[in-house]
Amino acid sequence: MNPIYAAAMGEGSNAGINEANISNWLTSQTNVHGKITFEIVTHGRSNLTYVLEDENKTKWILRRPPTGHVLASAHDMSREHKIISALEESNVPVPGIIGMCNDEDVTGAPFFVMDFVQGNIIKDLADTEKFSPEERKAQSKSLVEVLASLHLVDPEDVGLGDLGKKEDYISRQLRRWKRQVDEGSDRSLPLFDDLHKRLEDHIPPQIGHGIVHGDYRLDNCMIGLDNKVAAVLDWELCTLGDVLADLGGMLMWWGEKESSKALMSDSPTLADGYISMEEAAAYYEKISGRDLSDLPYYIAFQFWRLAAITEGVRVRFTAGAMGDKDIGDEIAGFKIRIDGLLEASSMKLKQL
Repeated sequence: MNPIYAAAMGEGSNAGINEANISNWLTSQTNVHGKITFEIVTHGRSNLTYVLEDENKTKWILRRPPTGHVLASAHDMSREHKIISALEESNVPVPGIIGMCNDEDVTGAPFFVMDFVQGNIIKDLADTEKFSPEERKAQSKSLVEVLASLHLVDPEDVGLGDLGKKEDYISRQLRRWKRQVDEGSDRSLPLFDDLHKRLEDHIPPQIGHGIVHGDYRLDNCMIGLDNKVAAVLDWELCTLGDVLADLGGMLMWWGEKESSKALMSDSPTLADGYISMEEAAAYYEKISGRDLSDLPYYIAFQFWRLAAITEGVRVRFTAGAMGDKDIGDEIAGFKIRIDGLLEASSMKLKQL
């Protein structure tokens, strides 16, 4: 994780977990042997993830909203549970679902539990060191294959036709993130505003609709011991719309060796062996049959969107800083990153 994000998100223990109540609930859903231990593996304003393990070493994953005041619509456990359950019979690898609990008396919020999937989360260059170039190539090709498989799923066929509005995905996203920055930021961002206008004026025609993961990249997938995607994770931003936005997002995080010194410089897919961004795009195009003439637009949009998200994190971090701690370096780091994301968006738009 980027240290800026880590600082903003903070550390914590098993807040939001009533171990006795959850243990009783899980025992009613599946076979549990002895005492269950709980270990948190993510923190912050994103949905919280815990590993549960019984005395037989059987493991499960529990997902619940972050503690504190949050927007319920952004952390809808039933929605995430519905998506994963719907995709269980598809060609998209997802964890098996154990159950969903909407009774907030159990642990203070709705939650669901799913199977633990064995494998590796590869989040940075350091995590790639234990793999050979051949293994890395297999991982990156599988990442592209699974994204193409997701985009081939007909939402109506798997019961997700009512997941969200189908048309005008990009215009809806542009309005949403522009409004969030306009209403939440404490400063002016002229380039952000200019890019919004340029992106709005050049939206590619949306060809059909499909399931958009919303944050598809290598470290949001569990890579199995065979170096293929064993499970796609973190479905909280999933909706329906223009699936090429997903491809643009994946490629934004991919990194480019010639231009990644400031941005995505620790992206695992920059390690030797992983196919290049261009190869990934060509592979997706071959599998999906989709026209990628407007691909630079979708990457530009994702850089702009990430700048909006990061600006929101910066504002929350600034407002939440307490005591006498000097946060100047962290704030400067946020601003440098946001400026870099906006410049990267501008550069991609020039490729159209």
